[in-house]
Amino acid sequence: MTIIVTKNGKETEKIDPSDFDSEKKLEEYIQEHPGSIPLYEIDDDIRIWIPATQFPTEHGTIDAIGLDQYGVLYIIETKLYKNPDKRNVLAQVLDYGAAIAMKYDSGDFILKLEEKAGFNKNTLEAEFSKFFEIPDDESSEAIDKLKENIKSGEFKFVVLMNELDEKLKNLILFINKNSNFRIFAVELKYYKYKKLELTIPKIFGTEGNDNSTTSDSRRKWDEKQFFEDADNRMEKERVAAVKKLYYFSKKHVITWGTGSSVGSFNAIFDKIGHRSLYTVKSDGQLILNFLWLNDDLQKKRIRDELKNKMSALKLEIPSDYSDKLVHIKISDWYGKADEIIDSIKSLIK
Repeated sequence: MTIIVTKNGKETEKIDPSDFDSEKKLEEYIQEHPGSIPLYEIDDDIRIWIPATQFPTEHGTIDAIGLDQYGVLYIIETKLYKNPDKRNVLAQVLDYGAAIAMKYDSGDFILKLEEKAGFNKNTLEAEFSKFFEIPDDESSEAIDKLKENIKSGEFKFVVLMNELDEKLKNLILFINKNSNFRIFAVELKYYKYKKLELTIPKIFGTEGNDNSTTSDSRRKWDEKQFFEDADNRMEKERVAAVKKLYYFSKKHVITWGTGSSVGSFNAIFDKIGHRSLYTVKSDGQLILNFLWLNDDLQKKRIRDELKNKMSALKLEIPSDYSDKLVHIKISDWYGKADEIIDSIKSLIK
């Protein structure tokens, strides 16, 4: 397909498709631009992260491993149309799925993924939370779901090519209709125009989709549900402390978590940024989101001031707090709710 670019309503230029130099370049492109895999056409809420490429299994090397924010694992195989091996691509991805399910337990898989991704001693859960910009409890539940999926062999498969033929599309449709597998094919047309790169993705295999890509175990909390759960979990004095922090946070911006078993709200302050400064769970746990205060010098200053103020209140903050989501038990902070609120006020004034 040719694209016509018009400038000032008069000048026109024709742009013909370009080719990726190699399948490795295609792998690198989707790792850097995971949104080019249009899973949003299945569910507009889905985002995908590709933490690692060239993942080893006993049956060969997987081109890319993808995760979405619900803990669904995607086995991704990239092929250029000119590759004569493209006819075997479906057998390859299913073979890789079997290799993970039969040869890896969930713990070993996650350790290998952390190693291949090069997280520099950080955990998959922390990097997951950072990429999707979700609170710690949500990332923890997603990683638990990932572990369940590995044990049960429930994966999604993505074949990604610069051009798809009708035989492959029909075969994918047949497999999806007549098995428990879910295979998607993505055709990624790639263009270069001056200093710009343009991709036009099309996804196949969504016909008859039952939205099983997402997890039905998640829920959207609200104020009523949150405090009903808190009342069932904690003594009145501790719930009262949570309420103080909640009503202070509510004067600014809060968002609700989607954990299946424990509620949470996230406090966002415009003067600090669009990510939450802290998260409070319905079991009373306070999570200080230092990890999300590293974007620039101003945020780093606030990060360090927050650490100093919390330490002054005798709350235990680890020495490597700067890249952590620090959990503080309700028993350690509920008697200091007013002082914590005063400290936050001084940061946002």
